[in-house]
Amino acid sequence: MPMSNRINFTKETIEAIAPPEKGRVTYHDTNKKASGLQLRVTSTGTKTFCVFRRMNGGNPDRVTLGRFPLMTLEQARKQAALISASIANGDNPAEVKRAHKAEPTFGELFDEYIERHAKPNKRTWEEDVQRFNQYLKKPLASKKIKAVDRNSLSTLHSDITNAGHPTVANRVLALVSSVFGWAINAGRADANPASGLRRNREKSRDRFLQGDEIPRFFAALAAEENPTIRDYFLLSLLTGMRRSNVLSMEWKDIHLARAEWRIERTKNGEAMTVPLPPEAIRVLEERKTKKKDTDKFVFPGTGKKGHLVEPKSGWERVLSRANLNNLRIHDLRRTLGSWQAKTGSSLVIIGKTLGHKNVATTQIYARLDSDPIRESVNKAVEAIMQAATTPISSSTDIADNFSSKS
Repeated sequence: MPMSNRINFTKETIEAIAPPEKGRVTYHDTNKKASGLQLRVTSTGTKTFCVFRRMNGGNPDRVTLGRFPLMTLEQARKQAALISASIANGDNPAEVKRAHKAEPTFGELFDEYIERHAKPNKRTWEEDVQRFNQYLKKPLASKKIKAVDRNSLSTLHSDITNAGHPTVANRVLALVSSVFGWAINAGRADANPASGLRRNREKSRDRFLQGDEIPRFFAALAAEENPTIRDYFLLSLLTGMRRSNVLSMEWKDIHLARAEWRIERTKNGEAMTVPLPPEAIRVLEERKTKKKDTDKFVFPGTGKKGHLVEPKSGWERVLSRANLNNLRIHDLRRTLGSWQAKTGSSLVIIGKTLGHKNVATTQIYARLDSDPIRESVNKAVEAIMQAATTPISSSTDIADNFSSKS
């Protein structure tokens, strides 16, 4: 074997290795901490880590680890050390190879997590899939789960942060941690590499519609030509419910006579009865007079889900007409809670209105009935409507305008 094929592997030396004109060339790592580690380079430029060991008195055997650079040198050396130790202890190299091949990739593990845990237990599982496809699929999906280490996750977190998305970076890291946490409980992994990694400091968002902004917002809604978009934003504000719940609102869950909307499963996994203020009832009654017999959802859509899914373009139109900046759809939910606080509601009432789950106050929430919540919501909505109507027209009811344009 040529001496030039024995080198101390570094990222730079591996990247500098040119492919042979034909066939395949094997390079051996001289680092003593990774006994038996090899790099096989083909004429196409593919570089693959493997472990080459010989049993006492037996035939040599080779265990393929993974391709560079998807598998880093540090990860390859760790795997080589583990496999070499197993073989040195007398384990059958064929069994070691089978065990390594049987180890799932992170992509395979994520698919299991979605099917066995997220879909049955998380209403937001589609957000997990979106984050995986956008941020995790390319760097991690093909890696064996033992190759997903703290260093690779820290680098990923830093890359997303430096791209200007510090909060998203935290959410991606939390998703990886959830996947490994589930895998440990399911016996699919031994450790959680995301555990203990430092997250970015997050500032709580406190944006909501101020008194001087509400008239412009309501005027912009009144000018919206799409009644489904207009009423969706209006009910999001008047109920304070999460975006996904309002989008998937079904007629069967609404009791107009009792002024209630029943949500069987909220984000925290619990059912919730939402009191509907008179303004919300009037919008729903008007929509009901024009709904088709086949309409299952309050806000029907043409997609496979059957309801409105992405109101982003409509939101941009409303904000543009209202000349409002830095306002998100979720801020409508925060607006109702903020105006409840302005009109004297306690934090307990606000928390139950919005369906917040807090261990410290769970028992207090459980003992409350809906009357004080209804009173609080109605009072807040009255204040919002008053702020909306006074600067525009002292004699015009904004909610009636919305209903008449549906």
